[in-house]
Amino acid sequence: MSADFTPKSDFLRILTERGYIHQASDMAGIDAAAQEGRLTTYVGYDCTAASLHVGHLLSIMMLHWLQATGGKPIALMGGGTTRVGDPSGRDESRKILTIELIDANKAEIRKTFDRFLRFGEAGNDAVMVDNAEWLTKLNYIEMLRDIGRHFSVNRMLSMDSVRLRLERDQELSFLEFNYMILQSYDFVELNRRYGTILQMGGSDQWGNIVNGIDLGRRMGTPQLYALTCPLLTTSSGAKMGKTAAGAVWLNPEMLSPYDYWQFWRNTEDADVARFLKLFTLLPMDKVARLAALGGAEINEAKKVLATEATALMHGREAGEAAAETARKTFVEGSLAADLPTITVPGSVLEAGLGVLTAFGPEHAKLVPSTSEARRQIKGGGLRVNDVQVIDDKAVLRLSDLTADGVIKLSFGKKKHVLLRVG
Repeated sequence: MSADFTPKSDFLRILTERGYIHQASDMAGIDAAAQEGRLTTYVGYDCTAASLHVGHLLSIMMLHWLQATGGKPIALMGGGTTRVGDPSGRDESRKILTIELIDANKAEIRKTFDRFLRFGEAGNDAVMVDNAEWLTKLNYIEMLRDIGRHFSVNRMLSMDSVRLRLERDQELSFLEFNYMILQSYDFVELNRRYGTILQMGGSDQWGNIVNGIDLGRRMGTPQLYALTCPLLTTSSGAKMGKTAAGAVWLNPEMLSPYDYWQFWRNTEDADVARFLKLFTLLPMDKVARLAALGGAEINEAKKVLATEATALMHGREAGEAAAETARKTFVEGSLAADLPTITVPGSVLEAGLGVLTAFGPEHAKLVPSTSEARRQIKGGGLRVNDVQVIDDKAVLRLSDLTADGVIKLSFGKKKHVLLRVG
């Protein structure tokens, strides 16, 4: 993006000032289309899990701002491409999922988009479509003749998603090799069906998006455009959305609103201003005031970030409830009733539940493995009922239940789960 380019459209102005733009194929062309009200735009999401994660939020927010400024967003579900698997950024093939599981994942993911986009039949209402509608109907010979002939194997081998896998001597299946062809064809098909002229995505998708533009040109579509957002890392270099306990899921059944709030509350000081711009709808003047806070006051800005991001994802009530739970837990020192809760049969505590298992992925999910639980115990990081665990062979029993009928499991000072008997 040219440093001296000044957007005239509200869409690119907002994306520019909030820091969403990494690369664009033609900023002037995109800007003109936005001004003229013809910016129908899509982002593709494969259905590899029952939830998207925080790493997907940038492109989802871009679709939100697109619709808020008059553009028409299309959320493309990869019911077809998920059957192949995107090789980008991976050293091994993705697990092949059943069609039934892909459809189930798609249904869960739709719930996330309902929070950010307005779906309907009129004007710039958002549309959700599935590329299985056209990809599963392709005849292989016809695809090779009509689509495949436009692709150079030499160029495909130079793409990062392929080149890096080969350089590391990691196997790349012929199935995965075809992924970029299918993604490129999605762009052409969406242009034919909906007049889509812009594809957005993470910066790792730049090559695939540009391939779609090139395929469209060869197959006679109008001018197509590309716009990517950065792949975010925190100021310390960590990949955005990854924690010791795993991915930061958007589905509340996979990560509670309280834990989601805590993720944002734990933002590094240097990232607060940037994340307020990217992951909330707060006006820029308020963002500037919060970003100016220094010293201990930066924690107030983090609480605002956490509450606003949680409200956007899970609703205002959930955001406020998470903030109040944190206040009661950490300021008042009380045991808030709406902390994340797990239930185990009474027989489990009668027999004795090892602390490593209790904190691990089978129960509280505060740590990703029993070995990590053991490591945290050595470092003094795990507590039961606010008492530090010092023995990795310790066992939880019915006698550990508090007067409230729970056992409080804590990882550090900010992550807590209540264990109840059911």
